[in-house]
Amino acid sequence: MSFQTIIIVGNLGNDPELRYAPSGDGVTTLSVASNRQYTDGAGNKVKETTWFKVSVWGKQAESVNQYLQKGSSVLIEGELKPDKETGNPRTFTRSDGTVGASYEVTARTVRFLSGKQANESAVDEEVPF
Repeated sequence: MSFQTIIIVGNLGNDPELRYAPSGDGVTTLSVASNRQYTDGAGNKVKETTWFKVSVWGKQAESVNQYLQKGSSVLIEGELKPDKETGNPRTFTRSDGTVGASYEVTARTVRFLSGKQANESAVDEEVPF
């Protein structure tokens, strides 16, 4: 038996999308950007954004859909899901031609760090999905 946990703190890049599975269970999809800033060896400031596509199931999916919106801050605890074909994250090409990666996560817990009043400018980069 194996077990893994990933913890993400970030901001929603889009409003949550709620759908219902054939079983009737709610599933909400979130696009979450986690930003990191640092100064490299040459003294240049570097900003990195890692995108996560998060699936939230059940009653928690409905709460997330109701109370969060684009720009909301969240803490997510869940399980990383690699691409079934490659075992790697999903890659995409940004509008500027550079390559980025998206990581799939199934959430066990979503903590709201901000709600509907969040500043929508908290995410200032193109959402990959």
